[in-house]
Amino acid sequence: MKFLILFSVLLLASNLHAQKYTISGYIKEEGSREVLIGATVVHKNHPRIGIASNNYGFYSFDLPKGEYTLRVSYVGYSTKEVNINLTKNKSINFNLNHETSSLEEVVVSGSKTDENVRSVYMSTEKLDIKRIKSIPTIFGEVDVIKSLQLLPGISSLGEGTSGMFVRGGSSDQNLILFDDATIYNASHLLGFFSVFNPDAVKNVEIYKGGIPAKYGGRISSIIDVKMREGNNQKFQASGGVGVISSRLTAEIPIVKGKSSLLLSGRRTYADMFLVFAKDETIKNNILYFFDSNVKFNYRFSDKDKIFISGYFGRDNLGFQDLLGFEWGNATISTRWNHLFNDKLFLNTTLLYSNFDFGFDISTAGTGFIWNSGLEEYSIKTDFDYFLNNNNTLFFGANAIYHVFAPAKISLKNSNIENFNLENDYAIEVALYVSNKHTISNKLSLEYGLRYSSFAKIGPDSVSVYEEGQSKKPENEIRTDVYKSGDIVKYYGGFEPRLGIRYMINPKSSLKASYNRMRQYLQVASNATAGFPTDRWIPADYHIKPVIGDQVALGYFRNLNGNSWELSIEGYYKWLQNVVDFLPGEDILLNDRIETAVAHGVAWSYGAEFMLRKNIGKTTGWLSYTLSRTQRQIEGVASGKPYFARYDKLHDAALVLSHKFSERLLVSGNWIYSTGSAVTFPEGRYRMNGQSMTYYDDSKRNSSRMPDFHRMDLALTYELNSRWERYNHEITLSFYNIYNRKNPFSIEFTEVNNNDPYYKLSENGPVTSTKPAAVKRSLFGIIPSVAYNFSFN
Repeated sequence: MKFLILFSVLLLASNLHAQKYTISGYIKEEGSREVLIGATVVHKNHPRIGIASNNYGFYSFDLPKGEYTLRVSYVGYSTKEVNINLTKNKSINFNLNHETSSLEEVVVSGSKTDENVRSVYMSTEKLDIKRIKSIPTIFGEVDVIKSLQLLPGISSLGEGTSGMFVRGGSSDQNLILFDDATIYNASHLLGFFSVFNPDAVKNVEIYKGGIPAKYGGRISSIIDVKMREGNNQKFQASGGVGVISSRLTAEIPIVKGKSSLLLSGRRTYADMFLVFAKDETIKNNILYFFDSNVKFNYRFSDKDKIFISGYFGRDNLGFQDLLGFEWGNATISTRWNHLFNDKLFLNTTLLYSNFDFGFDISTAGTGFIWNSGLEEYSIKTDFDYFLNNNNTLFFGANAIYHVFAPAKISLKNSNIENFNLENDYAIEVALYVSNKHTISNKLSLEYGLRYSSFAKIGPDSVSVYEEGQSKKPENEIRTDVYKSGDIVKYYGGFEPRLGIRYMINPKSSLKASYNRMRQYLQVASNATAGFPTDRWIPADYHIKPVIGDQVALGYFRNLNGNSWELSIEGYYKWLQNVVDFLPGEDILLNDRIETAVAHGVAWSYGAEFMLRKNIGKTTGWLSYTLSRTQRQIEGVASGKPYFARYDKLHDAALVLSHKFSERLLVSGNWIYSTGSAVTFPEGRYRMNGQSMTYYDDSKRNSSRMPDFHRMDLALTYELNSRWERYNHEITLSFYNIYNRKNPFSIEFTEVNNNDPYYKLSENGPVTSTKPAAVKRSLFGIIPSVAYNFSFN
């Protein structure tokens, strides 16, 4: 209540101003009429009076009656100046042309040159798709997720994994949005590639802290990926042919200036070459993935516009008739933009998201089929209210209906009854309000409040255990049965958000932030990297939602005429109700998952350093993170604090691109990180004739994998073209150019020696031999070539 009173006082105090007129409209790219997010409109003689366009290209601000020169700008585009005589409210749309830069003026950022310092947001990174495409990757496949892992505070477990760990959070604590729809598994081929086709992506933004009140549902980060809208002026196409996949995107005007359709597809073709194999066991294998994107938009008027977009992607792996494994995502977003007046903007979205996976295993005339997945149906409304030049109000609501299908197993050629785990159902609702408030030229705030709630609903059956006893079958006293729609358990709470920016001088600022987040879904998995077989579980009668709090403080500075950006941030994050899985417990087929888990706390802290150059022949960044992540959970590691699997003390990345000429671009990156935490076996022993590995859970994650480092290089050359509208280029890349054998796994085998030691088993002491470590690596140096083209 005190927070709401303070919120209202600040808002009313800031609204005491003289009568002014409003200037509003949209800022778009001249050629395609794609909206420009974050473009600025300012008073030329008083550049601090103005505003940046929102996520849909809309802007609105006030000026007193009079004559003015407005300056409209966006990095990488020509600045436009317009003279106006303001005697009433005006709607003015601006279209900006791509800037034709000299070699020394090349820019790679799609934001204001001083946004690093002046924005109230911290712990936020934006990557332009042009920059993402220049980063060398394995097999030359442009990868949004792998690019984000080169930023400070974001790490991975190494090669062959897609799991992303942000400021000490696990991979399931990241909310990945594609046109506002949730992507539950963002990887192809078990983590080697991400699901985002770069030709369909417009821009990528990640919030690591200071998260705005409009976002919720995960406690570590929000990754917001926006799809291109499509050119509504003329036909446009782009694509590429690589070593393992090809892609093609078409942008088609339906009604010129009003409507367009974007179609995009990508597919690997390794399986197409398998048919030429002489070995029949190889010839009949299956190995491919595909992505398809579609987006339609129609502008009814300057006040109303609709968007319908969809993503459909799938992986399919098969070994003869013995094993089949497939998984995939499907999303649909239907959005309506409405402008009530020159100050109030509405965005209403209907969303559908689906993720599923399945196995098909056959052996000796029998086998089984396993299917699992989850769905969500949601609606959200977001209002932007441009109250005045010093206050922009954001408020809205969203509701999600979740369906979890953990397992449905059908046996082949068997009289045994099929096995199904009960589906879970839940409803998640949230309301939010926030205000971006400029108090003075030096001080700006963004403060907000979110209330989220979660109801686990029936049908369901819940085991109730003796009070004070562990949740084990032998302690169960009854089973409560809930009908469809009954509330099994309700959770909810407030989530305050605060961001502060203080300008030290025109080129440097201090920022601070605090946010509380609640997460009602978690992954049940003994793995860490994020695999398709991960089982998502909701908060329920026994499992509480995770609550995360984070504070951050940072110093930001622009150097050398804003061509260099420097940031230093420190953070501390603490989590409640963190779940970890007890040693030896089954997860995937457990219909009483509470018996396999324990609750506890976690904390992480660190410092992040970033030096970035956006302008000139040489661009790129240097990032470094120093951090620690620990957990303490009763029943795990003897109840003592232990390192999270993804804890890394040091994590560094150097990303560079150099434009040698108008046609030749050379780029590269170098990555280093401390080895991740791991539990190595204490030894091996024999019991009942079987060789067993012995782990001491009190030493969970007390060992380390070897340090990881790698360098990648790429050379891109723009080819001559006979047609003015046709551009094409060829890229030669080298992944892991110095052939570093980074360990993917370490296996342990028996080695006989003269120094046996003993471990206890149910049969009493048994002689054991010490294990020997064998390191397994995935990749050495991998050269690749790709041909890319565009028709504009």
